[in-house]
Amino acid sequence: MLNKKPVKLLAAPALLWMGVLFVLPMLMIALMSFLKRGTYGQVVYEFTLNNYVRIWDPLYGQIFADTLVVAILTTVLSIVCGYPLAYYISRLEKSSQQIWLLLVMIPFWINFLVRSYAWVIILRSQGVVNTILQSLGIITEPLPLLYNSGSVLLGMVYTLLPFMVLPIYVSLEQMDRRKLEAAYDLGATPWRAFWHVTLPMTKTGVVTGSILVFVSSIGMFVVPDVMGGAKSALIGNVIQNQFLSARDWPFGSALSIVLMLLSMLLILLYFRAVKAGEAKEGAA
Repeated sequence: MLNKKPVKLLAAPALLWMGVLFVLPMLMIALMSFLKRGTYGQVVYEFTLNNYVRIWDPLYGQIFADTLVVAILTTVLSIVCGYPLAYYISRLEKSSQQIWLLLVMIPFWINFLVRSYAWVIILRSQGVVNTILQSLGIITEPLPLLYNSGSVLLGMVYTLLPFMVLPIYVSLEQMDRRKLEAAYDLGATPWRAFWHVTLPMTKTGVVTGSILVFVSSIGMFVVPDVMGGAKSALIGNVIQNQFLSARDWPFGSALSIVLMLLSMLLILLYFRAVKAGEAKEGAA
């Protein structure tokens, strides 16, 4: 029988790391959310629920709604763009797969802020795109490609796309291709084989990638700040402002806790929806 004690010892460093750098800070944030802000921005150690009451302001409700819409659209667009790319890579020879996976990973080698400002250079009024279009005579005035919802979505999808591609690629690689061949032998068209065989067998990768992209996008503040400007204020930007500019750490902590709970609730509902779909498929 396997001795569980050595296994627990192997997990101890990771558990300690998570406890010190994740659980403890979250407990501190949760505690601070029930405290008050002093006149000069200091934290006053007096219990209050006012920080959570303020969140019910329609202004913050609208920001939460806008954030959810952007996060959902980012996740959907990442699936639409990421699945075909992952499928294409999985169908290549092993040597070619390594090259394509390297290309997918290269953006991680560049600083996140630098990549965001690179898009500003590309999309601004005197940027690369507008300059080329004007030089070709296609447009006479610069297009408003920056500082709007479209540029924010573009930046979010570009930033988080690898988190969708890699899990789907792993699922495609682990897929039993004999079932796909059997579907073709039974007369299935490529589309029907994909819809009834490939997609269900790679659902784990889609779910994993969706969670990674959604959780990352719902708290994102760099891309909306750099590429959206003042016209795009998501909840991540509000939290950043509370901690850095407004110096209202208790209210920023309350917003962070509500955002975390909302993310957990949505992920739980997503898992239940996926399981319900699998149950219906099994019953059918």
